[in-house]
Amino acid sequence: MTGRRQGEEIHPDTAGLDGYRGFEQGPIRPPSEAGSLLIRITRNCPWNRCTFCPVYKGREFSLRPVDHVLEDINRVHRYVLAIRECAAHNGRIYPQDIERIRAGEGTEDRTALNAALNWARSGMRSIFLQDANSLIIKPDRLLTILRHLKSCFPWVERITSYARSHTLARISDAELQLMAEAGLSRIHIGMESGSDKVLARVRKGVDKATHILAGKKVKAAGMELSEYIMPGLGGRALSGEHARESADALNQINPDFIRLRTLAIPNHVELHEEYQRGEFEKLTDLETARELLLILETLDGITSTVKSDHILNLFEDVEGVYPRDKEKLVAIVSSFLELDPIEQMLYQVGRRLGIFHGLADLQDEAARRQVEAACDQAGITLENVDSAVDELMKRFI
Repeated sequence: MTGRRQGEEIHPDTAGLDGYRGFEQGPIRPPSEAGSLLIRITRNCPWNRCTFCPVYKGREFSLRPVDHVLEDINRVHRYVLAIRECAAHNGRIYPQDIERIRAGEGTEDRTALNAALNWARSGMRSIFLQDANSLIIKPDRLLTILRHLKSCFPWVERITSYARSHTLARISDAELQLMAEAGLSRIHIGMESGSDKVLARVRKGVDKATHILAGKKVKAAGMELSEYIMPGLGGRALSGEHARESADALNQINPDFIRLRTLAIPNHVELHEEYQRGEFEKLTDLETARELLLILETLDGITSTVKSDHILNLFEDVEGVYPRDKEKLVAIVSSFLELDPIEQMLYQVGRRLGIFHGLADLQDEAARRQVEAACDQAGITLENVDSAVDELMKRFI
């Protein structure tokens, strides 16, 4: 059984290729899937009510017909075979090779060709299923797609997908096991928070218990699990609870990966309206760092890898494996909190400009001068650094 909620509008599959408009790709994928072939199974998000998320607002959710997905796979497959043949003869792909492939019979889809070329540049090792919740389709349909992918690309090492905890909790263990056997090897879940208060406030549509159940089901099926946590999502009022409850949920699940995604509030989401009205107090970078420190200190009894693989995070170098690297990760955040306020400001701005990647970069004289010049030019001071950083972060959403 899939995770369809009452009131969600879902367009049924249609027979054949009627209405097929060519190879499709959705708007986002995890940073860790940058080199993956993107195969779009559903369009947009079936929930689409989270107050902090701008990605799918105003877009209608629908299931793509399975035959359309299979045709997408077939088109990429034809290009991949042609690319591999050229590479075998020439050792690499030249522009004239691409033109010959494009002119070939049955290879008229430029989007599919570009997808195949991008995938070939990355080694063709992984596939990511789009959009926000691919597992909402019926299990037998997903199995058809997975088996076709493995048939066309038997060398692939990893097939992954986003999924909602609510959906996963309603899929049987036997069905999840079949998906794993068919090649689905990693699930990305946007937990965001383990606090029921925070989850309800941002209308996540799921509670802590369901997050834990879903995570454990994925692990039991033999798939890798990435859980995403959003420092700052509880605001000032719920910061401590957000940190402790999130860490507790993660301790119970023991996911393979814990991925940090610091809250940023773009102007066109509902949470921004609450922020403007004073109903949500956004944390400063220093407050977010204290919250992150509490999360890292409270994580315990797990073997997860913490990843800080997003530009929104203040600390790119907060990455490591528990329990081995716990003290190192805690020390990084603690060191920032112990810095002089001017040093903290320079690091904040340098990080948001993409100049700094870790605290050690403060000792790079050339990079430091570049950040100091940027602060002078923009008039950034201790008094306005938080608002300046907020504006810089919006560029990356």
